[in-house]
Formats: sequence, C-alpha cells, structure tokens
Amino acid sequence: MDIRYDFNFNAISFILGTIAWCLIAIITYRLYKKQADKPTVFKVLISIYAGLFSFSFNWQMDEGTPIKISILPLGVWILYGILKRKKGRWERYRPFLWLGFFSNFIFLAASLITIGTNHFLYPENDLATYISNIETAKIISTHPSGLKRSLDKDSLQNQIHSMKPDINQGIQWNEEETQEGESPQKRNEQFPYQLMGITPKWGSQPAIIYVERDGNGLLVTTAKKQLYFRSQTSFLKGGE
Repeated sequence: MDIRYDFNFNAISFILGTIAWCLIAIITYRLYKKQADKPTVFKVLISIYAGLFSFSFNWQMDEGTPIKISILPLGVWILYGILKRKKGRWERYRPFLWLGFFSNFIFLAASLITIGTNHFLYPENDLATYISNIETAKIISTHPSGLKRSLDKDSLQNQIHSMKPDINQGIQWNEEETQEGESPQKRNEQFPYQLMGITPKWGSQPAIIYVERDGNGLLVTTAKKQLYFRSQTSFLKGGE
C-alpha cells in the first residue's frame, strides 16, 4: 500500500508558537519606544532576524522531536563587524540583535512546553487520541484480499478506551509471509481495510488507521511511528 498523509498541523504547537511571536513583538515594541534615535522598522526586523542565527546544539528527543539549543550568537557577531564601522549604528541596533538571539530560547521554551502538553493532552498510546468520534466511520477495502465486510460501530466504540498498544507482537506491515515472487495482488494482506470517517481528539494530529483482516487489530500510522492496537472481540461484521 502507498501511504500518504499530512500531519503538519498541531493546535498546541500553533498556539504556543503564536504566543512566542507575540512576546517577541511586545519586547520589540518596548525596545523601540525606548530608543531616542528611532531606527527604521524594516532594519529593526532585519536585525532581529539576523540575531536568530547562531551556532546551535541539535538534540533529538526519544520521540523524534528535534530540539535546537543556541550556544553562540553568530548573527550578532557578524552584524557587529558590519555596524561598528559607522558611529552610532551598533548602539542603535544592538538591542534588537540580542533580542533575536535570545528569541531562540523563547522558541525553545515553547517547544518544550508543547512536548509536555501534547504528552498530557494527546497520549500517543491512547487509541482515543486518534479516534474521538466514529459517527460517520466506515471501512474501505484497500487490497483485493479484503472481504466485503462492514464496521460494527458499537463494538469499536465499546473497546476504544480498553485497547492498548501491543508492543510485543511483530507486525508485518505490508503482507504476511508469502512465497517469493508472488504477485502483490494475490497476497493475503494483513491490513486490507482502512478506517475512514473518524475524527481525532480536537487539536491532535490525524492518523491513518488500517484494520486487520480478522477485525481485531488496528494499525495506527502517525508522522512519527506506527502503533498496533488489539481488541478482545472483532469490530467487523459480514464477509464470513
């Protein structure tokens, strides 16, 4: 199967990112108001942007989230070498250059808060994060081996909160073991159905969810990982 998805939007990240930019805008305004010799707004913005450039330490968190920790203010140093050639220019733009550099730490704080908040509000091991509303839910067959079956909404709804990720069972994503050279259309696909029409928890990133052939398993595909959930009873009907 060809998996395509767009998981770019995250409500918490958007809200905290907006707050970070608003905080920077407020500090910029206050610094600007204190200046006796007012610099041009365009050059102020350029100074802040230049100040953002830094030598950074990049750290990859366990869940794959990249964290950037600024160490050396490269942008500040470069602009210092340029602005000091004319008297008064360095003093005029210095506060905005340093604001740009320290803005890196504002964004770092916003990122860390986002990660913590997402873990609390949208636990990735909770199926309810990815399936909040199944009112319009249905399944579609994505492989010729899929039978004509339909979704048992009541069974799925009753098991959403009890299903946990099965980390011990190895999942063959594309197919079960088959003879070498066998056509993909003739293989018994392990997940021949896709769950459609579902709504994730508000603010969380959507996921693509595939349904196992026996109706007892769900393969949740997010931008970062795949999670396999197993139910006690099947939530598919028909096609026996």
